[in-house]
Amino acid sequence: MKKKDRSKSFILWFDEIGIEDIPLVGGKNASLGEMRKKTKIKIPQGFAITAFAYRYILEKAGILNKLKDVLQTLDIHDSKALNKASDKARKLIMGCEFPLEFQEAISHAYHKLSSMYKTQNLDVAVRSSATAEDLPNASFAGQQQSFLNVSGLPQLLAACKKCFASLFTSRAIVYRHENNFDHFKVYLSIGIQKMIRSDLASAGVIFTLDTESGFRNVVFVTGSYGLGESVVQGAVNPDEFYVFKPTLKQGYKPLIDKRLGDKATKMVYTKNPRYPIKKVSTSKADRQKFCLTDKEVLKLSNWAIAVEDHYSSKYGKSTPMDIEWAKDGLTQELYVVQARPETVQSQRSRNIIEEYKLLQKGKILVEGKSVGNKIAQGVTHVIKDVKDIGKFKPGEILVTEITDPDWVPIMRMAKAIVTDRGGRTSHAAIVSRELGLPCIVGTNHATKVIKTGKNITVNCAEGEKGLVYEGFLKYKIEKIDVRKVPKPKTKVMMNVGYPDVAYELSFLPSDGVGLAREEFIVTEYIRIHPMALIRFKELKDKKTIRKINELTIGYKDKKQYFVDKLSMGIATIAAAFYPHDVILRFSDFKTNEYVNLIGGEYFEPKEENPMIGWRGASRYYSPGYKEGFALECKAIKKVREEFGLLNLKVMIPVCRTIEEGKKVLKVMKENGLTQGKNGLEVYVMCEIPSNVVLIDKFCDIFDGFSIGSNDLTQMTLGVDRDSQLVADIFDERNDAVTRMIKHVISVAKKRKRKIGICGDAPSTYPEFAKFLVDCGIDSISLSPDALLKTLVIIAKHEKKQGK
Repeated sequence: MKKKDRSKSFILWFDEIGIEDIPLVGGKNASLGEMRKKTKIKIPQGFAITAFAYRYILEKAGILNKLKDVLQTLDIHDSKALNKASDKARKLIMGCEFPLEFQEAISHAYHKLSSMYKTQNLDVAVRSSATAEDLPNASFAGQQQSFLNVSGLPQLLAACKKCFASLFTSRAIVYRHENNFDHFKVYLSIGIQKMIRSDLASAGVIFTLDTESGFRNVVFVTGSYGLGESVVQGAVNPDEFYVFKPTLKQGYKPLIDKRLGDKATKMVYTKNPRYPIKKVSTSKADRQKFCLTDKEVLKLSNWAIAVEDHYSSKYGKSTPMDIEWAKDGLTQELYVVQARPETVQSQRSRNIIEEYKLLQKGKILVEGKSVGNKIAQGVTHVIKDVKDIGKFKPGEILVTEITDPDWVPIMRMAKAIVTDRGGRTSHAAIVSRELGLPCIVGTNHATKVIKTGKNITVNCAEGEKGLVYEGFLKYKIEKIDVRKVPKPKTKVMMNVGYPDVAYELSFLPSDGVGLAREEFIVTEYIRIHPMALIRFKELKDKKTIRKINELTIGYKDKKQYFVDKLSMGIATIAAAFYPHDVILRFSDFKTNEYVNLIGGEYFEPKEENPMIGWRGASRYYSPGYKEGFALECKAIKKVREEFGLLNLKVMIPVCRTIEEGKKVLKVMKENGLTQGKNGLEVYVMCEIPSNVVLIDKFCDIFDGFSIGSNDLTQMTLGVDRDSQLVADIFDERNDAVTRMIKHVISVAKKRKRKIGICGDAPSTYPEFAKFLVDCGIDSISLSPDALLKTLVIIAKHEKKQGK
């Protein structure tokens, strides 16, 4: 067909159009045509009613000038006037007659489409497609209406008229105004497409990035049972899946995370032409299983990458995509039914970091040790007992005595955290760092001085001391361009525990993760003691059995629940920093912490001093936990071999003797983790005086070391780091500690073994970071909040030292 003919056609089939035809058929239809012609992805057949047809109808009806009069002097901020104008504009369109020649064109195309599927009145989707829609920098998604399960010519014509009229809904008028689009230079095309019978299966949405952080290396698939509108409209809590792009392209199967949504309702067909779809409850059986198989998720992800790659090539730049998919319940086949460029995270700059500065002083209520370089303001909520956490409201400031993993749900909701007890290595401090919250620990009496409902300012932006001020004080936030942050020769890495924040943290200029912790993954994602899963059939307590059954829905093999959940938590962190090294420390719970996991009381002994008791390496080969450690090994094996994340290294904590090290390596090998295989490096924590004294012997069996300055200080000085009574003695800068650190770095370098540090000392004390650089350490792993300022300190020190 000649171009001249195309520009004046009422109908163009998807196979005739491509992305260059947006002015003719709108972004949605152009995209469908583009994918049908240029990719091997399954796209349902259909046709577009052109923008020319829309203009032709308005001109024939003589209502164009009337529409302009309605909108000419409209104040969009006057909601009453806006709604009145919208109603009037839509009534003008709904009241006009379609020209006979237009009706004939639609009738011919519709019957042709029906015959392709060997039926008379094909059920179709009728979707609006604006000519300024689905561009790389603007999306009109959801601004105009679409209609599903439309069958027969009369219904089709009625649906088309409603689509044309929806160009003038209130939200569409406001959207065009805010984005500087001329109301009468945006035209409406309509896509008529074979309905996929997802009412008998499932449907959903795919983004080729993480929608919260903008992280580009994942495909994010969501889905629910029934028609896809439930997911698009946010009417259900869908299943969620994350697939890692780089290793998917290499042939691995990196389904690195999946979360079961409740999928409470679904939208299905009806036989009533006036109400062709309806909402019904999803069966309990369906709610408790995923709406897609792993294989189907990977297939959709491969398609999504193909779509993204095609559009990136077309537009000449990386173009993340927003894609709708559907599964046909009759044929069990998957389809892509829509695709558009993503226009939120892809437009966001990731180069600017914020720095906080207090501009005025006020009455100090309490002071303690600061965690996180931020300032926060809010209303206080004092909670002393975990049973009361349900009273906490989002955006409040949590004031409490001390926290443990049970408090994490409300810590995530808090603006800041203030505790009576604890130091910079306490639970509250570590979790706050991971969540990016300002936190003040060790105030001694915050819960007595501060009352619920008071306005306060929490200042953690002025060094070691954290201050709580009465009232709201003025402060400012300075923005730093990370592109201008110097890159030192010493590797600077990060300590990361929570997978939930890993994608966001990946944008900071680091060399990877020097310490990834299993503990947070186990307490937050798994919550069950591994031995309780292994010995599940032996459990007698009904309450424990019920809790485990609730968490492991869909798992006949309870052990696999632990492996899957742990592997996905680990994989999320490894993927976020790929291809940089991510060093994962095996579980380092103490017995008094393990006992708090569901079922833990049946498998943990009572110890007088758990800090120096049954923890770390000594558990991994012991009959009381060896089977649990095997599950950890299987999870790591899955991350490396199934997901392809070979940047993951492992590290053994609290390895007291050479013999222990050898025993652990043997158990690892028995469970599929062989040192050196596929580049697997095994590190050991250097956190006990014996590690320092026997550093040459440890060099014989391990690939590298990470100095745990917290425990090394504790063991060297004989100070319980959790005791307030001797807290003033605990100091990583003590000569006894620094001499040990200098020695182990020297020996490791001579023996050509990698050595870094993951303790809090360099995050807290700038002079300690300089000391490590002078010792020639390979890498310094910092808490995320201390990364940028320490990068600058290290770079300046290296320059001064001529390194």
